Amino acid sequence: MEPNLKLSEDEGEVLEDPLVYRRIIGNLQYLTITRPDLSYSVNKLCQFLIAPRLPHLKVAQRLLQYVKTCLAQGLLFPASSEVKMRAYTDLYWEACQETRRSTSSFCIFLGSSLISSKSKKQHTVSRSSAEVEYRATTNTTCEIV
Repeated sequence: MEPNLKLSEDEGEVLEDPLVYRRIIGNLQYLTITRPDLSYSVNKLCQFLIAPRLPHLKVAQRLLQYVKTCLAQGLLFPASSEVKMRAYTDLYWEACQETRRSTSSFCIFLGSSLISSKSKKQHTVSRSSAEVEYRATTNTTCEIV
């Protein structure tokens, strides 16, 4: 996805057949199991499944073109890695301009292999970046436990 791309629910022409868009996004969601680099973009596009518009479809098609250019990428699980768990958390305060909700994400590694990752819009609007950080850390800790 282009950096700083702002997608809106109201801009662009409504698609006549939203099933095409939904089918593309469903296939991309399945692909994120082995391609975590697609997770953020697919998560953003999933927010427009109810009433997709032409700009959303164009971004989805561009994402498909990206996937086509790098088919050989994916997850690698080497046999010779130490058994040590590491977790990383990231957040984006007020990521959604319409709802002002923040997005938090995490990834958990066992050795050098990614075993869990998630990016999700938080349920409530946070008043400060510290509050967003506490929620993101809590979500990561719950996943580890």
